Amino acid sequence: MARPTEIISILIPLLWNVTNKETLIKKINLLKDYRSQILQFVIILTTIGALQVIYWKIYSGHLIYYSYQNPGEGFEFLWPYTLKTLFSFRKGWLIYTPMMIFALWGFVYLYKRNKGVFVPLFIFFVINLYIVSSWSCWWYAQSMGQRALIQSYAVLAIPFGYFLTDLSKKSVFLRILASIFIVFFVLLNQFQVWQLNHGIIRLDRMTRPYYFKTFGKMLHNKAYDTLLLVDRSNLNEKVPDNQSFEHEVLKIFDFEKDTTNTDPHYSNLYAHQGAFSFVMDSSIQFSPAFKIKYKDINCEEYAWFRISVWVYPVYPLSETSTSLIVSFQHKGDNYKYRGIDLNKPEIAEQLKLNQWNKITMDYLTPEVRSKNDNLVVYVWNRGKKSIYFDDMTIELFSPVKSN
Repeated sequence: MARPTEIISILIPLLWNVTNKETLIKKINLLKDYRSQILQFVIILTTIGALQVIYWKIYSGHLIYYSYQNPGEGFEFLWPYTLKTLFSFRKGWLIYTPMMIFALWGFVYLYKRNKGVFVPLFIFFVINLYIVSSWSCWWYAQSMGQRALIQSYAVLAIPFGYFLTDLSKKSVFLRILASIFIVFFVLLNQFQVWQLNHGIIRLDRMTRPYYFKTFGKMLHNKAYDTLLLVDRSNLNEKVPDNQSFEHEVLKIFDFEKDTTNTDPHYSNLYAHQGAFSFVMDSSIQFSPAFKIKYKDINCEEYAWFRISVWVYPVYPLSETSTSLIVSFQHKGDNYKYRGIDLNKPEIAEQLKLNQWNKITMDYLTPEVRSKNDNLVVYVWNRGKKSIYFDDMTIELFSPVKSN
């Protein structure tokens, strides 16, 4: 029913009317005087919270269970995305809900008129904004505007009310001017919801150029779609043939053995090119891996990778569980994990025994959690029978940078 982080709302009653040392002491004494009521409150709060704990215990076996298992998302408290959360054309709060500018403005009047209410509400708002904007997926996926801030509107209604109260005391000209903006922001917000429902505004791929190209438009123009962020929703990934890319071969594992290499998995029994290939069996689970940090990839918003490897099966692939794996890793944990399982019928029927076959897969970079996260490419063998690999190639396709 609520995000666990919203426990910070307890700050509002705790700090209510606390503006200095004297009022703080008074609040502490108040809590002492009403110990029985406070105890009842804690019991009720704990009982409600226990429902979640009981649910976790029943379905996970643990009293505390962290449901966000994707290493690609998490809190980045040292590097919050506050400016993007507020002003980004992708999902900026004040861009898509500009009415809340007046609520923030109202904090000025709330401070002047009622500091006892200003302190708890403003502290709550700042901490809540900090927590919301510290989540690495700061745009909160498919939504209109910043859905993670909607719960705080009940609190922000108070400074907004102070803004309107102070506005009622201004000159006729200022009241009319402010009213025009208020009506415009309401109509704009409703119209943009209509645009979203008709596919003109996109849920999480908006950009500044696309925003202004479609501003006020009532029809979707496909010509503008090139201005959107890349579409990561298509799981059937393939490097587009209708776009311009800069191409670079990052690595070729030719598995050629030199005089200093004593690894017995370099075999000269079969080779696609050269004299050696890499044989995997029950004695080895992972091939040599290719790793590169996202920050070292020549790209801005995204990049494509094409990974290919030549495979020489000597046993039926139904008896050989082997996969070509591509993944990003955050602190050693995988996200956007993709693979081609060679023993799947639709793959195995295309591969011929006792000859070299080429396996290829394309991979679009995800929304990386950190620029220090690694792209990792390797072959994973779970079988016991021999299978040979050679010439594993990793290619980079980065979009041509606009001038």
